[in-house]
Amino acid sequence: MKAHQRKPYLVLGAGMMGGAIVYDLLHSTSKDSITVADSNLEKAGDLANFLKSKRVSVVRLDVQNYSDVVALMEQHTVAISAVPFRFNYDLVKAAIEAKTHFCDLGHNDEIVAKQLSEKTNAIEADICAIANCGLAPGLANILAMYAHDQFEKVDSVNIRVGGLPQHPKPPLFYQSVFSLDGLLEEYTSPVKILRNGKIQHVEPMSEPEEISFPAPFGSLEAFHTAGGTSRIPELLQGKVRAVEYKTIRFKGHCAKMKALLEVGFADDEVLSLGNQVITIREVFLELLKKRLTFNDTDVVLLSVLVAGTRNRERTKLRYRMIERYDEQTKMTAMMRTTAFPASIIAQMLEDGSMEERGVFTAEEVVPGDAMLEEVRKRGFVIEEKYL
Repeated sequence: MKAHQRKPYLVLGAGMMGGAIVYDLLHSTSKDSITVADSNLEKAGDLANFLKSKRVSVVRLDVQNYSDVVALMEQHTVAISAVPFRFNYDLVKAAIEAKTHFCDLGHNDEIVAKQLSEKTNAIEADICAIANCGLAPGLANILAMYAHDQFEKVDSVNIRVGGLPQHPKPPLFYQSVFSLDGLLEEYTSPVKILRNGKIQHVEPMSEPEEISFPAPFGSLEAFHTAGGTSRIPELLQGKVRAVEYKTIRFKGHCAKMKALLEVGFADDEVLSLGNQVITIREVFLELLKKRLTFNDTDVVLLSVLVAGTRNRERTKLRYRMIERYDEQTKMTAMMRTTAFPASIIAQMLEDGSMEERGVFTAEEVVPGDAMLEEVRKRGFVIEEKYL
């Protein structure tokens, strides 16, 4: 199918993030066609009915059926993945075969490394595929690189992000704001950082520190989790002394959750319960779903702090964001701050303003000034301050 005959956008996944991506595409572009694909056609249809737009069409698609994915991608200019990260490598390969631009929410370093290995094939297909286009990795990393580029010399880049309930409840002071399976991945996988100018790996949930935000949040904790640095350590190795990403939580969460993980609650050890075989991890996930889904309004906290030399003076530049649940749209802060950046990047790919070809992570190619302008149009309040 020729490029001019293609529909603009294909959104893979009709869950919370996919729905928020479609919402933003509808409200920020006049393009006449957005296709939502999901293995559950009823779920996709419910989303289309909720959005009440004739511009949205739905189709049943199993993203594990490679040939079907390629065939559907060939009908669209840009495909946006809002399905679990484990599918994203095959989806990039399908996008290359279909000659369709692609972006995803990412966050798993191993999957992203596989995606990046397809760079030459993507160039030959004349497409751009961008991984890690959500919140963190995503918006936070784009801001970090944008801040870095405003200095003559940078010493450190520190990224701190957290999705939290506005009214935390014991014992974990947390509620599910995205995939709990993804949360366990972040809490149990090795964490990549840049320290003393060299790429290193540290233990997840280690080196907790205190971090403060304006009232009513006050003093919180932040600790290492996997996936958040994206490729910034590789991009800045040899130029910057330190790069770290830590997740923000209410105080007490880290110690309690880490204790549960240390005694094996995230292990894949098999249990036999009557005629049913299940892993400890699966049992734990089900328990977390029941205990951490109490429908509180959420908030996303973000802090990006870059220290270095600017205009021959030692200084620090901080970007800080506090985004709360949107009462008007009934959309969570995590949905908006994760999905809207991906929608913005997809629009850059569709309108041709993103001219790069190959496979990248978002912080490599997405212009920070343009991203800041676009998220602020959507009501995000991002403070920019030299300290």
